[in-house]
Amino acid sequence: MTTSQQTVIAPGSWTLDTAHSAVHFTVKHLGISKIRGRFNHFEAGFVVDNDGAAAIEATVYFDSFDTGNEFRDNHVRGNDMLDVANIPHLSFRVPEPVTITDRFEVTGAATIGGISKPITLQVEWGGVQLFPMDSKNHAGFAATGTISRSDFNVAPGVPTLLLSDAIEIELDIQLIEPSS
Repeated sequence: MTTSQQTVIAPGSWTLDTAHSAVHFTVKHLGISKIRGRFNHFEAGFVVDNDGAAAIEATVYFDSFDTGNEFRDNHVRGNDMLDVANIPHLSFRVPEPVTITDRFEVTGAATIGGISKPITLQVEWGGVQLFPMDSKNHAGFAATGTISRSDFNVAPGVPTLLLSDAIEIELDIQLIEPSS
């Protein structure tokens, strides 16, 4: 078994590189196939302290739900599913800074419509590279986890035979190093 070494990156508030980041989801339909999609609008805060630990928070906006099928997307945004008019987003906040290693877990509170539940993400650190287009260091990571829609009262009238309770989340995030 290998052990993970702490990765130390520059302290400060890293900026989300939205052009190179994505929030995807997968949910089973009728128990026989997977529907995949993404959220096109999201924000993330990633603040590294002087010890190299990161405070993490994020917001995903439900009105940006996108599966590539306009009819389905409009239905899902409606009041019997995501209800974006009354519940506009999911927020995620990690209560304490986390140490960055090549693989680590992040447990934080996910909140949807006033309901908060703990969610654990499995994180794979991608590293830091100089991006020649802006001459700044960029850091990247991938994270995966599962949210239970019933925990958050999402689409409560939709049976799990029609739409699975488990929603798999996959994040591909790239951050830009703070300016000195």
